[in-house]
Amino acid sequence: MNTGREKRIDPVCGMQGTIPAHGHYFCCERCIRKYEERQGIPEEQAYCPSCASGNGIPWYRQRLFVVTLATAGLLMAGLLLDPLRPFHDAFMDYLGLIWWAVLLGFLVGGVIDYFVPREYIEKYLSRHRKRTILYSIVFGFLMSACSHGILAISIQLYRKGANTSSVIAFLLASPWANLPVTVLLFGFFGLPALYIVLSALVVATVTGLFYQVLERRGMVECGACRRGEDRPTYTDFSVIEDVRNRWRRFQFTSRNLGRAAKGTLAGAWSLATMVLWWLIIGMLLASFARGYIPHHLFMEYLGPTVLGLAVTLLFATVIEVCSEGSSPLAFEIFRQTGAFGNSFTFLMAGVATDYTEIGLIWQNIGKKAALWLPLITVPQILLLGYLFNWLL
Repeated sequence: MNTGREKRIDPVCGMQGTIPAHGHYFCCERCIRKYEERQGIPEEQAYCPSCASGNGIPWYRQRLFVVTLATAGLLMAGLLLDPLRPFHDAFMDYLGLIWWAVLLGFLVGGVIDYFVPREYIEKYLSRHRKRTILYSIVFGFLMSACSHGILAISIQLYRKGANTSSVIAFLLASPWANLPVTVLLFGFFGLPALYIVLSALVVATVTGLFYQVLERRGMVECGACRRGEDRPTYTDFSVIEDVRNRWRRFQFTSRNLGRAAKGTLAGAWSLATMVLWWLIIGMLLASFARGYIPHHLFMEYLGPTVLGLAVTLLFATVIEVCSEGSSPLAFEIFRQTGAFGNSFTFLMAGVATDYTEIGLIWQNIGKKAALWLPLITVPQILLLGYLFNWLL
């Protein structure tokens, strides 16, 4: 029996739905329009946009607007009140450091949203082969959602026939190795961000292969395994042929180019409304930490030691922040302590040990699949974090 939470999963993007339409719940009006196009719903039966904007909530109550307004108020206060000046200066430093990466990341996400059909991703994730893990990681790189959105999409893929191992690999690779967040990490860390991205791919690959062994031995839940399925979700669908057909059909007219630009910007805005407020919250927390937490406390509790790694792991486990919001906090740990391994541990452990994600895997896939996730990933994360602290 489905729970109320399961029933409110957006059938298009996999996010938690809030807008009822066509017998489903959708996260935003854009997903409703996509659903109507796929289902061939006539215009007279289409969802009425009413007076609400964005995700069906009045604009003045949307999270992005509320968080942005509160942040603007704090920044204005920082100009007038000396006690808030350290926060103001730290936030503006962060903004100057990453504004270009955020803008570029959203534009990349808009391109992916408009030009990469979900069928490409769903086709290959139900095969029980080692190459499936590679497919999962590659498609995770093409996704443009935060860790919580990636979890919802992963669960949706599992329901459509993807095996457990590919879902777990997809879940681990996407938050830190997807293209928009990769750009964001380079904005914060520069070239060393490449270590984070590559290590995320390594952890995702090793964990996915480990889950395949567990699947073969019946030690984790796997719906597709139980059904004996070893075929793609879309058996009569060729990605290469579809790309060729799309290229041949596309005409480089001003109308089509304008439509593509509009679709890309709409996808970028949809992504921004989903994750930008998380990023702002992360910048707020990092700015307060930079402005008011003494440097010696960072070095004592989050320094490049075994104790520092353990405290960082605990810190990442209890903090409920989206992947984009974790990036400023991870950079602040690095800036204060110089412990790159601790920053990596904070980022990766936030996905591997987050209680919300483990709980949803438990609920939708099974308790064994959920419990194995931290058992397999945490040792890898701590080992890589220790090596980074020792070598870098």
